[in-house]
Amino acid sequence: MRTRAVIAIAALALLAACGKRAELKPAGGEALPRKPATAARQPSANDLLTPTTQQRPIRNDELVTKSQPLEPDRFDLPPPG
Repeated sequence: MRTRAVIAIAALALLAACGKRAELKPAGGEALPRKPATAARQPSANDLLTPTTQQRPIRNDELVTKSQPLEPDRFDLPPPG
């Protein structure tokens, strides 16, 4: 009985997830934000939802590009005592 309930809930979740996706439009009676002064054209809803590189920067995890031994550090002293 319990497995049937789990299967039914999973089936309903999958069914709810496969809805038709339409192009985004402003809510009824609303308009898109005004065109920015420096923009060549009015951005669409998809343009406004696409993050720019400033909002989502490209990450570079490689900190060392060349493997070289470190130079001796004169301030790297053992603890006193």
